[in-house]
Amino acid sequence: MTSLSRGEGVARRFPDGFVWGVGTSSYQIEGAVDADGRGRSIWDVFTHTPGSTNRGDTGDIACNAYNRLDEDVQLISDLGVGSYRFSVSWPRVLPSGTGTVNQAGLDYYRRLVEALNEKGVSPSLTVYHWDLPQALEDKGGWAARDTAERLAELALVLGEALGDQVATWSTINEPLQSVHQGYLHGTHAPGHRDAKLAAAATHHVLLGHGLALAALRSCLPAGTPIGLAMDPQPFIALTDDARPVADRLDTEWNRAFLDPVLQGRYPAELADHLRPPQELIEAGDLELISAPIDFFGVNYYRPHYVRPGNPAELRQGESAIAGERRFVEYKPPEVKRTVMEWIVVPQGLRELLGRLHRESGGLPLYVTENGCAADDYVAPEGIVNDEERIEYIHDHLDAVLDAIDDGVNVAGFFYWTLMDNFEWAEGYRRRFGLYYVEFESGRRIPKQSAGYYRQVARSGELPLPQEAARLAAIINV
Repeated sequence: MTSLSRGEGVARRFPDGFVWGVGTSSYQIEGAVDADGRGRSIWDVFTHTPGSTNRGDTGDIACNAYNRLDEDVQLISDLGVGSYRFSVSWPRVLPSGTGTVNQAGLDYYRRLVEALNEKGVSPSLTVYHWDLPQALEDKGGWAARDTAERLAELALVLGEALGDQVATWSTINEPLQSVHQGYLHGTHAPGHRDAKLAAAATHHVLLGHGLALAALRSCLPAGTPIGLAMDPQPFIALTDDARPVADRLDTEWNRAFLDPVLQGRYPAELADHLRPPQELIEAGDLELISAPIDFFGVNYYRPHYVRPGNPAELRQGESAIAGERRFVEYKPPEVKRTVMEWIVVPQGLRELLGRLHRESGGLPLYVTENGCAADDYVAPEGIVNDEERIEYIHDHLDAVLDAIDDGVNVAGFFYWTLMDNFEWAEGYRRRFGLYYVEFESGRRIPKQSAGYYRQVARSGELPLPQEAARLAAIINV
């Protein structure tokens, strides 16, 4: 079944079997950083380094999900989604990144997947979502080849323990961010600003994917879907002379990670200072990295517009581009923005899905992250009115349906995120969740968007805009 055409008064439906989900990541929600034998991660160290995060916020407590497992599984079930995408805290399972398994940590994830399955929610496990054990960072982190091999060790431990209970697996989430923010710009853990380290990390995090993929293939039941999630960010030239700059940025941000996985090679156009040194690429590495996957996860938030400009004299809506003296990134004033200052361009998702459909050879695509940060608050009557988020979800789902109508194999959508959490360097000031979290008490409160998303997930139908407005006023999650 394909979506219905957009006629007057006609709602649009998603294909039969379309997967509805919601996602989180371990460090952002779990807290309990010293509980039950968990080791330290690079984020534990980074967040306790002065000046690294907004107001010095840390994930020490976060949403305390580690101690609220049953409550949170019930929240997921209440949403009516069919799948829950979560990640594993590497140092909770392997405190030193390798060696002896911390059984208490592994048992936590066993309880989680069992509770999800009991509620009829399919677990979708991400092996690595940025919380590298500090013990491995002390030995070189992703700039060292051994870290890739240790990720395969973690994948094997998880696969052997949970393989018969987890429906789908992802090896890594957003390698771009691990490399660029963690090793090139220093805005995320481990906080390096070194192009040589970033170039090495590019290859090793992708190799980690390939080795983890092979490890999972060796132990999971035949036919278990395995993929990975990336965040390709569209760069759009607003003038002809800006096109080479947009192409360069696309190579550095996107093709540097897409091409090895989908084509088995690094792009020839990749700048030397970002290209993994040839001596790091051993025989068979690119074959491992480009081994067949069963699906591709797409994380999308916004595109970037490029136009001529003077970085030394920025005008309204402009920001500098590293290494460029005659071109700037531009945010048109007429385009909506979230509180993250990310422009809202839903049709950019349609175009990105089309591109990845072509480049992946028609692999099933899952929108594994898409969401909106807003200045949410609880009104005196106890309601969190987040109409901005409802509009955001509606318009991006509309773009997904457009992509499906274009012939793109979009298999599912996971809203980011289940509940407000620790938003990395932004700390707790940015709220993406369907559930509002009072961080002092830990109490979860459904936002109006939770009721809206539940209606869409349960019906498989995107309501008309006027019906969406009506549903926004209904909260009975």
